[in-house]
Amino acid sequence: MKTKFNALYLVLLMVLFVSKQPVLANEPWKELFDEKTLTGWTQKGGSAQYAVRDGIIVGTTVLNTPNSFLCTKQFYSDFILELDFKVDAKLNSGIQIRSNSFPEYDDGRVHGYQIEIDPSKRGWTGGIYDEGRRGWLYTLEGNSEAQKAFKTGQWNKFRVESIGDTLKTWINDVPTAHLYDTMTRTGFIALQVHAIGTEKEREGIQVCWRNIRIIDESAASYTRPMPLPVESMDNKLGNKEKSPEFKYLFDGKTSNGWRGAKLDHFPEKGWAIKDGILTVLESGGKESASGGDIVTVDKYRDFELHLDFKLTPGANSGIKYFVDPELNKGEGSSIGLEYQLLDDALHPDARLGNHKGSRALGCLYDLIEADNCIKSPQPIGQWNHAAIISKGNHVEHWLNGRKILEYERKTPEFRKLVAESKYKNWPGFGEWEQGHILLQDHGNSVSFRNIKIRELK
Repeated sequence: MKTKFNALYLVLLMVLFVSKQPVLANEPWKELFDEKTLTGWTQKGGSAQYAVRDGIIVGTTVLNTPNSFLCTKQFYSDFILELDFKVDAKLNSGIQIRSNSFPEYDDGRVHGYQIEIDPSKRGWTGGIYDEGRRGWLYTLEGNSEAQKAFKTGQWNKFRVESIGDTLKTWINDVPTAHLYDTMTRTGFIALQVHAIGTEKEREGIQVCWRNIRIIDESAASYTRPMPLPVESMDNKLGNKEKSPEFKYLFDGKTSNGWRGAKLDHFPEKGWAIKDGILTVLESGGKESASGGDIVTVDKYRDFELHLDFKLTPGANSGIKYFVDPELNKGEGSSIGLEYQLLDDALHPDARLGNHKGSRALGCLYDLIEADNCIKSPQPIGQWNHAAIISKGNHVEHWLNGRKILEYERKTPEFRKLVAESKYKNWPGFGEWEQGHILLQDHGNSVSFRNIKIRELK
């Protein structure tokens, strides 16, 4: 009797579990692969071979070629992706999501989130790797159930949920990754054939994909519960960044490493630190009239600076570099080259400047306009990613992974721009060998996080 009761109880549990799963008939799936052709796909990167055989996409390794990617021509932001894959035990592979290829980024290298296919003993299939950028973001260390879920030499199933800034993955219905990261919000999906270099013993190895489908409309309505705790990349480095080269300028908790531009300490008002975010508070739109600008304690010469910023409606602020706080002890902001932060739609500065548009988002303030054909900011109230790269006299401004302007300091062209700008009365403006990094208080609420830098050699 007890045995029958236990069996009945087990059946009831199974019914309850199944009832909690999404009803597939109600999910608006779209096929990404017609099982006959590669229509809607294009190849990037290396020259591995891709072909359709019996309703399956087959990728085959080729010697002496970099990583190859079969990419969707369409870009996707929020979506749920499912597909089956099978890979030779000798070959690492992966599924790219929210990935991109820009001419200005490493000669068009494919970069972005990769859902790892790892048939090695390590067993990190379903982990999240940042291809062409930061390396590993989410491994399967400590998750033995997920490490065992991959079936060598058999068909396996991926489910990937990409909603907002959160990525979730499953391998054969076993939860494998739960990541929060703000680096990239949109891009293509791609099927990777990993490079094999000159290893002839791995020539001709295959990886296969089938049943590739996506939900890209109201995807958040069809998400599944994820039992794994979320791992946030806020104020954390990817594994390729974990070296003496990169360091965080803001630890997410304290003002260590910063001071007021006209003070020997951090401002006592006007700035707030909460939940890993550094915010300049609203004070009526006046320049440096509340807490004032803040600068790094250290100075920098050749560097690569990255940070996330979020604007409020109508906001004005800036990221300055090569700043010398001693130049202006009076009213207003400290002097330095400026990556402009602005709500272009609402703030009048977007249409002002010595050169039209040279005070809009991403520009070199009052000097050089950003490329509006490339510039693609997230909406006001969402996070954007800014980068400034300065090596010698060459400087670049980047927004959300794309280079939006570049210029050379100390050239006749640069000096002519300065002579025609509001900076003409500052001798040697923008030509100092080193200086502080500055976050501007322009009286509007603007938030910053993930502020990191590496000094270039």
